[in-house]
Amino acid sequence: MADDNSPASQAVWPVPAFAFRVTIAGEEVTFQEVSGLDIETEVIEYRAGNSKVFSTIKMPGMVSSGHVTLKHGVFARQGAFWDWFSGIKMNTMKRTDVAIALVDTTGAPTMQWTLKNAFPTKITGTDLKAEGNEIAVETVELAYEGITIDNA
Repeated sequence: MADDNSPASQAVWPVPAFAFRVTIAGEEVTFQEVSGLDIETEVIEYRAGNSKVFSTIKMPGMVSSGHVTLKHGVFARQGAFWDWFSGIKMNTMKRTDVAIALVDTTGAPTMQWTLKNAFPTKITGTDLKAEGNEIAVETVELAYEGITIDNA
């Protein structure tokens, strides 16, 4: 058995992706899967008219991000996302920040993505199968206006 000061015990390991927390409007919500945490920038190609080089230079342009998809089990008498989505009428949809934290084995956040002014754009109910034995899973897609990433 290796002691606590051995090189093997001091090794740094990647954080597993199965331990995470999602907080929406200050309330922790349980999900089984989160995907779509991405951000990208347009590439602007530019060549000055007096450039002696016959090629363009590349510069970063507008930043954009996709939609985040969340999947969770369906429970009886639970419809918070459907209620949130119903606020789409007359552009009265409530926007809120969503925090997604990757946690270590002690439950402490190691990395956190914060979605600014998020709102649901799509909710997909579960597939119903008379012959199946899976749990009911609902998918919620969120749009947001910006994302920040904090490393703990």
